[in-house]
Formats: sequence, C-alpha cells, structure tokens
Amino acid sequence: MALPACADPALGPPLQPERGAPARTTCPRRHSRVEAELAASRPGSVAASVSAGPPRGVSRGFNSRTLLDEPRKASSSQAGAARAPLFALLPRGRRRRMHDLRRRWDLGYLCRALLTRGLAALGHSLKHVLGVIFSKIFGPLASVGNMDEKSNKLLLALVMLFLFAVIVLQYVCPGTECQLLRLQAFSSPVPDPYRSEDENSARFVPRYNFSRGDLLRKVDFDIKGDDLIVFLHIQKTGGTTFGRHLVRNIQLEQPCECRVGQKKCTCHRPGKRETWLFSRFSTGWSCGLHADWTELTSCVPAVVDGKRDAKLRPARWRIFQILDVARKDRRGAANTNPAVNSPSSTKARNTSKSGKNFHYITILRDPVSRYLSEWRHVQRGATWKASLHVCDGRPPTSEELPSCYTGDDWSGCPLKEFMDCPYNLANNRQVRMLSDLTLVGCYNLSVMPEKQRNKVLLESAKSNLKHMAFFGLTEFQRKTQYLFEKTFNMNFISPFTQYNTTRASSVEINEVIQKRIEGLNFLDMELYSYAKDLFLQRYQFMRQKEHQEARRKRQEQRKFLKGRFLQTHFQSQGQSQNQSQNPNLNLNLSQNLTQNRIQNLTQSSSQKENLKQSPGQEQSDSSSSSSSNGTADYMGSVEKWR
Repeated sequence: MALPACADPALGPPLQPERGAPARTTCPRRHSRVEAELAASRPGSVAASVSAGPPRGVSRGFNSRTLLDEPRKASSSQAGAARAPLFALLPRGRRRRMHDLRRRWDLGYLCRALLTRGLAALGHSLKHVLGVIFSKIFGPLASVGNMDEKSNKLLLALVMLFLFAVIVLQYVCPGTECQLLRLQAFSSPVPDPYRSEDENSARFVPRYNFSRGDLLRKVDFDIKGDDLIVFLHIQKTGGTTFGRHLVRNIQLEQPCECRVGQKKCTCHRPGKRETWLFSRFSTGWSCGLHADWTELTSCVPAVVDGKRDAKLRPARWRIFQILDVARKDRRGAANTNPAVNSPSSTKARNTSKSGKNFHYITILRDPVSRYLSEWRHVQRGATWKASLHVCDGRPPTSEELPSCYTGDDWSGCPLKEFMDCPYNLANNRQVRMLSDLTLVGCYNLSVMPEKQRNKVLLESAKSNLKHMAFFGLTEFQRKTQYLFEKTFNMNFISPFTQYNTTRASSVEINEVIQKRIEGLNFLDMELYSYAKDLFLQRYQFMRQKEHQEARRKRQEQRKFLKGRFLQTHFQSQGQSQNQSQNPNLNLNLSQNLTQNRIQNLTQSSSQKENLKQSPGQEQSDSSSSSSSNGTADYMGSVEKWR
C-alpha cells in the first residue's frame, strides 16, 4: 500500500484505518500527539534521539537541522518544515505561545532598529543645521579680518544696523513713555476703571429730571471741627462691608485704631477725643440695632449733646429719656402732611444745639436680592430682637407690630412661609427705613388708608434720600467709592471689590416667585429705580465736571507758558539788538556780573555773622532765593514746553 504524500518517512508509516471504516482520502494531522508518541517509541528515529538529548560533549543549543536527512521547504503557518520535529514534541498551547513570542520579538527588533536609525539620522541633520547657523552668526564676528565673502559682509552690516536702530530708539524714546511701543493702544482702548458693573451699557437714558443742586454733592466736611458722618445701616445691603471701609480703609491724618478681636474702632478727630463717625464700628448701636431715619434724626443730636451727662446712666433708659425729650420738642410740628418733610426741615434736623453738622449716608440694594438675602439670614436664626423701632417717643405695641413666629427665632422657615406673613418687616424695608414714620402715625395702620400711607412713605423716602449727603448702591462698588471720595474729599487706601456671587444669587427661584417678591416690595422697587437713576446721573455729572476741570487747567497752563515764552522771546530779541549797537556791552556785562558776585559773597558772609541781630534780613534773602528758584523753575517749564 502506497503512503500518502503527506507522510513523513521519519515518523514511520501512518496508522491504518480499521476494517469496515471508510478509507481516508486526506492525510491526517502530521503533528498530532499520538504520532509524536509513536515516533518517540521507535528506536533509532530522530524524535527518539532528540528526546534522549544531544550527544555527549555537545551543548543543548546545537542545531538540530543536521540530524534531518533532508530539510523540508514546505510552507507552514507556525514554523518551517525543517523544525517540524521539534514543534511536534510540544503541546498545542505551547506551540502557539512560542509562535506569538517569536512574532513579537521580530516586531520589537524591527521597531528598535527603525528607531535607532531614525534617531541617528535626526541627530546628524540637527548637528548639520546647528553648525550652519552658528557658522553664519559667529563666523563673521570671529573672523572680522576675512571680509572677502559677500555673505559675511552682508550679515555683519545687518547686525550693525540692528544695533544702531536699538541705540537710536532708546535715545529718542527711553523707557515705556514711547507711544509707538504701546501696541495695545492700537488694538484695544484703555478700559475705564469705573465701567458699568452690572453688565449694562456705560451710558444710560435718565428717567428723572434733577437740578444741578441735586446732582452736585460736595460736602465741606471738617473732620477737625464739629462735623459728624452718620451711617444709616439697612439690613442686608452690604452695609457691614462699607462700614469696615469707613474705619479701616480711609486715608486720615489720625487713622482709626482697630484692635484685634474687637468689632468697634476708636475714630477720634486730630487732636481731640471726639469721634467724627457715628456707625456700628465706631460708636456701636447707640440708638438701637439698625436704627431707621426716624430714630437717628431724633436720637443722634440728643446723644451727641448730652453725652457727658448720660455716661453714668443705663444705656436703654438713656435712649428712651433722650427720645422722650425730642418728642416733646417736636410734638406740635408733627402732622400727616408730606410737606412737613421739606428740605428745610430735613436740613434743620441735621444740626444739633451745639452747632454740629450731621451728614447722613446709607447704602441701598436691589429689592429682590436684598429680600432673598434677609430670608437666608433669618433662616439661619437672625431675629433682630434688639431693634427698638422707637417712633414718636415710644416703641410699637404687640398689636401694632405682631410677630411672624412663636418660638425664639424663625430658623429653618421656608420661603413660602416667609412671604406669607403679612407683618414681615422685610417687605418694603428700605422705604420704611428711609422715610419719616411720624407722618403716617408710626406703626399704627388705622391712622390713614393703606394707599395714602404707601404714597406718603414713598415720597418721604425719596425726599430724604435725595437730600442725604451721600448714598451708594451695592451693585456699583467702584462708583460708590468714587462718589464718596468726591463728596467728602476723603480717599480710600484700596479700591472696593465687586462681589457678583452672594448668598442671594445662589437661591434659584422661578419667574412666579420673583414676581411675587417684587409685588411684596413694590415700594422698594420704585425707590430703587429712583435711587439708581439719581446715582448714575450724579456719577456722570461728577465725571464730566472732573474732565472739564482737567481741560481748563491744561488750557490755562498752556496760555501761561505761551505768554511767558513770547515775553522772553521779545526780550531776547531786544537784548540782541542792543548788543549789536553797543559792541562793548558784553565786556561791561561781564564786569558787572563779577562785581555782583563779589558783593553777594561779602553780603552772605556779613549775614551769617549778623544772623541773630537782623532777622528781617534773613527773610529778604529767603525771598530773593525763592525768586531765583522760581525763575529757574519757570525756565525749565518753558524749555519743556518748547
């Protein structure tokens, strides 16, 4: 029987099929485990010799191809036919792993070879390029004598031209004063430090017509005299931050003394033991916690006038006594007519019996943000129970001002419950804090109808706000700082910071809740619109006035320098004509100058000897020296102008 074509003579004849089984037309798998075992059991075969090991004296790494009679060159997916007996001795999994390992080793070797050759080529190219660059740059400088090559001459000429241009530029335009070097000036203009802080346009359309007296707020604040700044602090309007600026951030001759761990600071006038600031950080809550306009105008003058007599009495009893005296003094003047709150009456209340001038200031905020901020503050446990709410000499009764909560505080209340309370003082708080409550019967709601009461309160708050010395807005910190500095002629050390993220901004409300909050604070909404319009008009008016003053000063300086220059020019022309007519004038002038110098030296020596005997002469010398210095300064200014 003929062997199939795929049989290997080294492995012996293939297995014969059993009787009755169909004859196989294809060759069985050559490297099966059974065939390997049979080949290893036959004596004298190649597989047996390989399994037995190499001959004595030969290492195990010898090439087994010499043992084969004739190498096979048939293609195989795993290895060559010459190594078929070796792979036949291994199991299937081991053969696959060896094949994968060999393939990976071949790829790794190929990658390493390519990487090595690529790096070598890159290094060679880089070395060549650097060599060319260094030879072009430093070659002409190292061999200046060899000027035969045109390239070296051209490169040297370019280097010298560049150095010459740098020297000329530094001579003509030293430092950063050169306008040509300010490339940003051509691309983008310099931003205004007082730009709009609420993301709106810097220019706005005014809604209200104010007079020049309403827009021009210039207070001649005498800190060494009897003037006093009274800060009306409305809850959750950023008044705490502004109050800290007043005691810690103002340039003063005698700054406030603020000790670590204490909220109050000592703000005395220069050379006196009197305060110039009435606020929570300087005098404390002397008129009650968050006193409103009605309380302050009645309490502050009495506290300042009777401070010496009131030191030995209890604080709360002293406040009620002072308010009772003030109530008796103005009982006949109080009525329900808004005309009582005229500017003249407001100005009269801003003075005391001792002649002190009181300048009231305050800070306002957007009503919706302020309302949400107060709700978050109340939710954390704030009550403001220490507020007196004194009006017309007495605090309100429990029937006139009921409480919205029954426990110790209102902590944890939801926003809906906070809005549902009809007696909540957070509703229209800014209007109530700035208006004269005596015009509507204080907290007694039965004095007049609600519509008339709201109208009187709003008009009173607008009038008091307009006639205050200063008011700022929380949403415009830089403009608030600017207007305060221009109003009181007092500068802050560091600029104010605009915080756009607050506790109120973190509260997410829908449009329905926002409309309801605006409805609960409709008086505050109208007051804030009025205050914002007045605030921005004052800011623009002060900026325009500042620009006009600067322009006027520049024009006057130019006229002065031009007149002086023309005068000196004509004088120099007249002197030149006189010199041309009198040729001996120069000799006479030099002789006169030398004689004058000798006389000056003798006079100065005699003045030093008789300094104690003739003080008047010292004054004349100082005046003459000052005049000479003035002429030198003038000539310097003329040269600068030319």
